[in-house]
Formats: sequence, structure tokens, C-alpha cells
Amino acid sequence: MKKITFLVLALLIFNLVKAQSVTEDYILENAPKAQELMRMHLVPASVILGIAIHESGAGTSKVARYLNNHFGFKGKNSSTEIRSSYRDFPTVDSSYNHFIVFLKSRAHYNSLFDKYDQYDFKSWVKGIQRGGYAGSRKWGSQVMAIINKYQLWSYDERPDGYEEPIVEAEPVKSVKKISLKTYTVKSGDNLSIIAKKYKTSVKSIMTKNNLKSNALKPGQKLKL
Repeated sequence: MKKITFLVLALLIFNLVKAQSVTEDYILENAPKAQELMRMHLVPASVILGIAIHESGAGTSKVARYLNNHFGFKGKNSSTEIRSSYRDFPTVDSSYNHFIVFLKSRAHYNSLFDKYDQYDFKSWVKGIQRGGYAGSRKWGSQVMAIINKYQLWSYDERPDGYEEPIVEAEPVKSVKKISLKTYTVKSGDNLSIIAKKYKTSVKSIMTKNNLKSNALKPGQKLKL
């Protein structure tokens, strides 16, 4: 039993090391292109690489291998090797180029170019997520984890002494409290009078209070 457990752990460690090696090779191969785009468009190379690694499995996914699609773009393709709802690109570089074109052509992302510089990768990731790039709520944190694990910010050519800006947390939407009004029935009251006074309907009052008739008693409490 101990031998089997050891073999399982050894295999797990081997796969983790292999995956890390594959990712590191991917970064070395594609970092120059990411930096080229960063210098031209001021999108952090770390963000470009982090998203590409996440969406393509560091270039190992079928969509990446057969369609040169490293950013998860949907669309038509002419591949005869796989059936897919993802679009194809003639080269990996063209997939990277399209990522920038995509950001600049969508209002949700276009404003990011005016707000953030090439060093503020955290704000870029948050902004791209807010724009709806992916459906998963974990997408942003997963991309951030990749950037931090492989220190991709080191490709952003930050100046010496650069201090990361403080990224404000997303505001928590307050839940509006619903105030339940109550009314104490007085002598001479009826449902029509009460409904008119509180701008509601007789039917609404009867439903909220489980009333089966219009008869009321002085001192009776009604939910409005």
C-alpha cells in the first residue's frame, strides 16, 4: 500500500514539474512577441502572456495546437483536423495581434488604454474581467495567479523604484432593506380607506395578511 502511495505521489510531482517546464518554455518562446505588443500598445506583457497561458494551456490545448488560437476567440475555422467553435489563425503571432485588436475594438476594453499604463497589470486584469472577457468569476484570480507564479511582471520593463498603484477593491453593493410597514386598525376603518391612504390595494393587503373577508377589528395589526 505504501509503495502504491509513493508511486502516485511521484507521478503527481512528475506531472507538476513537467507542466511547469512546459509553461516556462512557452513563456521564453512567446515573451518577445508579448513585449513587442506592449511597447506598441502599452498593454502589459505580463497580462498578454498570462491570458494566453490560461486560455491555451501554455500552448498545449487542441485549439492552440491545431488552430493557433491562444486567447479563446470564438468563430469559424477551416480546420480539417478538429471540429471546434473556435476560430483559426494562420500563425501564433497573428493570434497575439488579434488579442490587441479585439481589446481596442470593444468599448468595454478600449477605455483601459487611457486609464492604465504598461506596468499596472493588476488593473488591466481586473478591467478585462469586468468587460466580460470570460464567464467564470475566477478567471481574473486565475490569470493573476499565473502572472505571480511565473513572475511575468518581470517582462513589463518596469523602471527602477517603480511602486505598484493600490488597486481599489470592487465596491460591495449594499442590499436595500425592505421596511415592513404595519398599521393598527382604528374604529371606522375599512380596507378601502387604508389602501387609499397607503397607496396600495385592497387585494394586496388581504394577500399579505391572509384575510378571507373585508371585516376588520379595532386594534388589529395589518402588514402593508
